[in-house]
Amino acid sequence: MSAVEDRIASLGLKLPEVVPPLATYQPAVRSGSYVFTSGQLPMVDGSLPLTGKVGAEVAPEQAKELAAVCALNALAAVKSVVGDLDKIVRVVKVVGFVASAPEFTGQPGVVNGASELLGEILGDKGVHARSAVGVAVLPVDAPVEVEIQVEIAD
Repeated sequence: MSAVEDRIASLGLKLPEVVPPLATYQPAVRSGSYVFTSGQLPMVDGSLPLTGKVGAEVAPEQAKELAAVCALNALAAVKSVVGDLDKIVRVVKVVGFVASAPEFTGQPGVVNGASELLGEILGDKGVHARSAVGVAVLPVDAPVEVEIQVEIAD
């Protein structure tokens, strides 16, 4: 097990299997020294724990936890391409999409769930640039979706 996976385990978490694509795309692709993940939903054992809009059916605190699940799924997608998470030099960019009720403006706080988990797992390598975007709806009525870009060393 890699040092990164040891850290994940020390947090009481487990790196999941890669979430199968819902359409025609790859969970992650490598280009040069970068891996780009597709948007990762907060799937747990093949299903969404919650659905709906943040600020309506889903509380912001719940959505923040789901964003962390998305980040863990994104790391699984990265591992599927590079084989070893210890090859991560740094997380370069995180983009979070939050299915938001019309009046909800707390998207950055929701996406903090992903950012904070990446920092806990990767330390300084987890510090990244980020966008947090509110959207009307996400696939399968997911409350949040996260994609990451990481730099890899061989």
